[in-house]
Amino acid sequence: MDKFIKPKIEPYYEGVNSQLYLGDSFELLKRIKSESIDMIFADPPYFLSNNGITCKGGKMVSVNKGEWDEGKNYKEKHSFNKKWIKLCKRVLKPNGTIWISGTLHNIYSIGMALEEEGYKIINNITWEKTNPPPNLACKCFTHSTETVLWAKKNDAKHLFNYHDMKKANNGKQMKDVWEGSLTKPSEKREGKHPTQKPEYLLERIILASTLANDVILDPFCGSGTTGVVAKKFKRQFIGIDNVEEYLNITKNRLEKIND
Repeated sequence: MDKFIKPKIEPYYEGVNSQLYLGDSFELLKRIKSESIDMIFADPPYFLSNNGITCKGGKMVSVNKGEWDEGKNYKEKHSFNKKWIKLCKRVLKPNGTIWISGTLHNIYSIGMALEEEGYKIINNITWEKTNPPPNLACKCFTHSTETVLWAKKNDAKHLFNYHDMKKANNGKQMKDVWEGSLTKPSEKREGKHPTQKPEYLLERIILASTLANDVILDPFCGSGTTGVVAKKFKRQFIGIDNVEEYLNITKNRLEKIND
């Protein structure tokens, strides 16, 4: 997979069709070969670590996740989002697509940044969580959804495995509201990440918009769910994160999958 990183730098981990890089996504994205990536999935910081509280496992816990998620004002958030989204556009193939997940804390900035950078939004997916944590403040409705925006870099024809998605949905067209539980404990055996996505969510995304041997990039790969699913379905994967602990979790998860 050396052909994707120019000039070549040593990956933090390299396995069969998988590479992990430790460092700043902004800098590493500049090193990826132009128009070499088929699909990007990004779960960027939500900027909601604001010393609030939430419920986890029946206990009251802090919402703070780390320095990478500390709150920013709207101008700082938008500047951050525009920067990485622009860098991603350069590395996407002309018919490539990008999926970005978020909550009310960042998704409106992301949608605007996509349009400002010339992307065309294909779908607005609503992921409805069947077992969200309760709202402890009791001052608003329980937060039980996240948004996943799917976009392409221009008006080129993009890949959508329509018939596969219809078959997976019992012969009916699949809608843009996806229902399912939070990440299973069995998917966190190698370690925990505060915003880890469930494998079934990435499975649908990857099977909907890629083919075997396509190259998938995750610029904020966290504990590696994108890479795990990519490897299971014979896709190539490049993951970037600036926290070594999370890359170790990803590495261990990838090594548990039979090649």
